[in-house]
Amino acid sequence: MGECPFIAPNQKPQLMVGLRKNHSEVGLLAVPALLDEAFALYVADPFDRLRNPQGILNLGTSENKLCFDLIEERLGRPDMNYLEPELFRYSDTQGTKRFREEIAKFLTDYARAAEALNPDHITVMSGCCAVFATLSTVLCDPGDGYLIPTPCYGGIHSKTWLYGGIQPVHVPLASEVTDEESHPFQLTVEKLEAALDRAKKQGRRVRALILINPHNPLGDIYAKIFLFNMFICLHFSVHRHELHVIMDEIYMLSVYGDATFTSVLSLDCVPDPERIHFMWGFSKDFGMSGIRVGVLYTRNHEIRKAVNQLAVFHGCPGPVQHVLSQFISDRDWLDNVFFPTNKKRLREAQNILVDGLADVGIPVLKSSGGLYVWADFRKFLKSQTFEAELELWQKLLDEKLLISPGKAFHCYEPGWFRFVFADSVDKIYLCIQRLKHVLHTDAAGSAANSTSSNEDAVSTPEEGSSCNPSNATGDDASQLKNIPLYYNHICI
Repeated sequence: MGECPFIAPNQKPQLMVGLRKNHSEVGLLAVPALLDEAFALYVADPFDRLRNPQGILNLGTSENKLCFDLIEERLGRPDMNYLEPELFRYSDTQGTKRFREEIAKFLTDYARAAEALNPDHITVMSGCCAVFATLSTVLCDPGDGYLIPTPCYGGIHSKTWLYGGIQPVHVPLASEVTDEESHPFQLTVEKLEAALDRAKKQGRRVRALILINPHNPLGDIYAKIFLFNMFICLHFSVHRHELHVIMDEIYMLSVYGDATFTSVLSLDCVPDPERIHFMWGFSKDFGMSGIRVGVLYTRNHEIRKAVNQLAVFHGCPGPVQHVLSQFISDRDWLDNVFFPTNKKRLREAQNILVDGLADVGIPVLKSSGGLYVWADFRKFLKSQTFEAELELWQKLLDEKLLISPGKAFHCYEPGWFRFVFADSVDKIYLCIQRLKHVLHTDAAGSAANSTSSNEDAVSTPEEGSSCNPSNATGDDASQLKNIPLYYNHICI
């Protein structure tokens, strides 16, 4: 057995791939490779309160660690300890009949579906990454493209490229709010049209539109007031350009704010429903990222037939399907124990992180769903470049703090970072402590050297201040006046 490659407590973790590459040089797979390597450093040197207190603290990986006590208790009940020969045999590549029936009932109820879901329209695979990969192969030919608003979950790009050879057509969203918009990073039909026109001029055929709801990494939700815009987007995608629409709703039940989540399954008059494909999984809403179970629901017979041929490579074990069937069929436990407790803990953890970031002078976007917040570090960059963003990211990693830079989500504005808050309170406090140390050191160094000539560079403490960035910087009105931010437990 080989030795575990732990990093010494006083050794700074360094990424082997170039952090200093500029925006144009970081290709489609380069940034995901950075995140993969950073995660590998974390795996080799994970923080542990007792065994490795100087290890890497990971608030970059989107996992819900708040309700394992509830899951453990439910797993220990007798109905989970049930094995029969049928579970150990080859089963339908779509998933066992009983599991698909339970999923259909579950999604019909919790997605408030307009009509009862048909179990025959469901395919179960080993995670939503497998769903994305197989759909990319079935819907597109190599070289085709798909529209996706950015920032977005960067893992989609690598999975669809490696499997189907297709490339993203980004729809850049900006933090600045224009007269035609109501909130930052807002998707509009005009932005979709512009991206599609650019792709056509480049000779790229666009076959699909991917929408994430609740959004990753923004935490935004398509609420009822945006429902009309959703209809417009679907009308634009399906009827005018004959695109397929992939709705990723993996955070569907991880809603902690006041906004009401609206699933595409609940819409009773969507255009061309056979071109709309719904995704969901157990990783986020149930805190079971290691279980690796994703769900595809599509009414399109030909698409489903092709996907099922590939699903043989992405099957889920029979015993796992049995256990998850028990979970989602226990409505009393879900409605009275798991979901209300999960929502309460998510809200509390999010408030603690937001308050801690506010103390450091870091505002975040309003959010209501997901396991993370989208934080604005622009005032702490030495320059408004992705080089400076990645440099700050490396400094945080040096301090044994792993979060995700905006570049990993293909954000077109440097300086945004995603923090995952679905973790224990002590880890959130430790995150803020390590964050303060990095930004305090940077601010003090900048004040001593006075070398920055860029007005957008990191702000420095005023003379006589405590050197805390929150005391020095305040609200940067030039950058933040158009962005609704919140501090101190304000959730919208």
